[in-house]
Amino acid sequence: MATYTLPELPYDYSALAPVISPEIIELHHDKHHAAYVKGANDTLEQLAEARDKEQWGGINGLQKNLAFHLSGHILHSIYWHNMSGDGGGEPDAKDGVGELADAIAESFGSYAGFKAQLTKAAATTQGSGWGVLAYEPVTGRLIVEQVYDHQGNIGQGSVPILVFDAWEHAFYLQYKNQKVDFIEAMWQVVNWQDVAQRFASAKQRANTLLLAP
Repeated sequence: MATYTLPELPYDYSALAPVISPEIIELHHDKHHAAYVKGANDTLEQLAEARDKEQWGGINGLQKNLAFHLSGHILHSIYWHNMSGDGGGEPDAKDGVGELADAIAESFGSYAGFKAQLTKAAATTQGSGWGVLAYEPVTGRLIVEQVYDHQGNIGQGSVPILVFDAWEHAFYLQYKNQKVDFIEAMWQVVNWQDVAQRFASAKQRANTLLLAP
C-alpha cells in the first residue's frame, strides 16, 4: 500500500516574503508538515498491528490520531499551492477566474463580504485551527468554515479550496501574537488561479458523485 509523502514546495523559501518569511516557510514545511506525514504513516502502521493482533483497546485514540495527522497533511498540501508570490488582489474574469468570482458574489453577496467573513473566521478560531473556503456539493454553494485542530467543526462532504492556516507555527516568529495581522497579510499572496482550479474540480467531482446510484 502507498504511504503518505511530504510534497515539495511549489516555490523556494523566500517566494512569499515579506508576507511570510523564509524561516517560517522552511520550518513550517520541513518540520511541521513533515511531522503530520510521519504521524499519518505511523498511525496506519499501528492500526495494521491492532488488526493483526485483534487488540482494539486503543482504537479511539488511533482513529483520532489518523484524522488529525491525515487532515493536517491534506490541508497543508492545499495551503502551499493556495499561495503565490504573484498572488493577491481580487479574483477577476480577466485573470481567468471569472466563474470563481461569480460564485463568491452569489454565495456571499459580494467579494468584500466574503473576505470579511473568512478573515474573521480564521482570526477568531479558538486555539489551533484554520479558516477555510469550501465548496458545499448539496447546494452547490461556497461556504466559510472554521476548522478546529485539523478536522473538527466541518460540514461533511464539503471540499476545501482555499485555506488559511491559523496555527501559531504559521506566523508567530514573524507576527508574534498578532494573528489578525497575519490573516490580513495573507490576502496579498492568495493564488486565485489555484483556488479557481480547485473550485472547478470540486464541482465536477460533486456532480459525478451526486449522479451516482
